[in-house]
Amino acid sequence: MRRRLRRFGLRPPRTTAERVAAAVIVLVVLSWTVKGLRWVATDGLPVLAALVGLAGAGLAFWWWLRRAGAASRRRRLASLRLSLAQLDAMDDRQFEFALRDLLLRDGIDARQVGRQGDQAADVIGQDPRWGRIVVQAKHTRVAGKVGSQVLYQVKGTAGPVHRADVAVVVTNGSFTRDAKAWGDKHGIHWVDREALRRWAEDGISLPELLRLPRRGRLRTAA
Repeated sequence: MRRRLRRFGLRPPRTTAERVAAAVIVLVVLSWTVKGLRWVATDGLPVLAALVGLAGAGLAFWWWLRRAGAASRRRRLASLRLSLAQLDAMDDRQFEFALRDLLLRDGIDARQVGRQGDQAADVIGQDPRWGRIVVQAKHTRVAGKVGSQVLYQVKGTAGPVHRADVAVVVTNGSFTRDAKAWGDKHGIHWVDREALRRWAEDGISLPELLRLPRRGRLRTAA
């Protein structure tokens, strides 16, 4: 007890006067506590009941607003279409959020996770049909090309770090020939400018675009 008091800068009463003062304080606190309990048992019950009712009504209203907002967002996303020109005009972070919204449009629960030190994952989707989808976004100039190094990095982190069932690299540019060949061999999907147009503009879902098997695991090299 003394150690706990010292931790808060206090010490036990030492003199008779200090002990009397401490006893008085304890009696006052107990008196207030008893009065408070009596008030709750008599006049306070209706007040507490009213407060509980108001809190319940507020919680129900908040829940309704949240569901209504989520339903409205799902309706908006269901018809989401993004042109290549819109995607080209975005910055890196906006591009990541756009890919997240496209996954949500496809009925896949997704969140944007990209930040410094994200270990080659900008968007992560989860769906009982396709498993865990990890997306690395590479926003570049229209003529820009993504090389094999990016796919090496995704291969090294998608499964071990992010527990991916499906790993995808998406760019508004293109991939080098070596990058596409390496991705095909090692099970890293790639979405180039033309495939992105079909996904974002035409409304083809990502699983359909990539021809994903249901609950397919991330393939590894033999």
